[in-house]
Amino acid sequence: MTFVPSGEFLWEIAIRSIAFATVFAAMALAEGALPRRDRSFSRRARWPANLAIAAINGIAVRILVPLTAIGAALAAQQRGYGLLNWVVPPGPIALVAAVIVLDLVIYLQHRAFHAIPLLWRIHRVHHADLDFDVTTGLRFHPVEILLSMLIKIGTVLAIGASAGVVLVFEVLLNATSMFNHGNLKLSEATDRWLRRILVTPDMHRVHHSIVRTETNSNFGFNLPWWDHLMRTYCAQPAAGHVAMTVGIDQFRLGEELNLMPMLTQPLRGEVGGTTWTKLPG
Repeated sequence: MTFVPSGEFLWEIAIRSIAFATVFAAMALAEGALPRRDRSFSRRARWPANLAIAAINGIAVRILVPLTAIGAALAAQQRGYGLLNWVVPPGPIALVAAVIVLDLVIYLQHRAFHAIPLLWRIHRVHHADLDFDVTTGLRFHPVEILLSMLIKIGTVLAIGASAGVVLVFEVLLNATSMFNHGNLKLSEATDRWLRRILVTPDMHRVHHSIVRTETNSNFGFNLPWWDHLMRTYCAQPAAGHVAMTVGIDQFRLGEELNLMPMLTQPLRGEVGGTTWTKLPG
């Protein structure tokens, strides 16, 4: 059943497109002006495939998932589904509560994609990038994006978040993903203050380390609190941000940066992966 006419999504597409273009352009310029690390590969070698897989993901979601997270929110509102439609708190409280719950679900989803071997095969496409910059935040296998959308739909129906709140969260998640994957140098003071409320590039870069215990840390995409509460927080990489090796042991050849190898990576190589464990200490 179609809950929402297609015209209802025009405003969503417009807002998301404008937000994406603005944040992407700002991050690309900032990376050029204040890079944190030297590039191992040029933008020309990496960006076409990373941007292409992001475009494929957007198209795949629209074609293969009839009900998006926004559509689920509108359906929940029309039919009275979900906790927030039963309790009906004031708008600001509903917004904050829904964003926090959705962000926690994304954190738990991220850990599950590391812990379950089949899901790690899909997710490791994101980790196999041989540099770390704004486009890494867009580089996910289409199967992961589709599974993530299904999880978000289920969460939205359960909590009864409004369409506006879901749109805010989706825009925020996309923007913070590009920000915290940025090859951007922030001052130590700025990073230390900012990571109290937001996952910073230095915080998330640790998660992309080739060192297994570091890969198994800092799962947050938006709010940093879950890593502290779940004891998966790691302040800094052992080798330092400049010297650390980004990526995973497998798929370290430059040809793996192309689109077709990226799409077939889940079918190749050993499972490897990380485990659902707490960091020591």
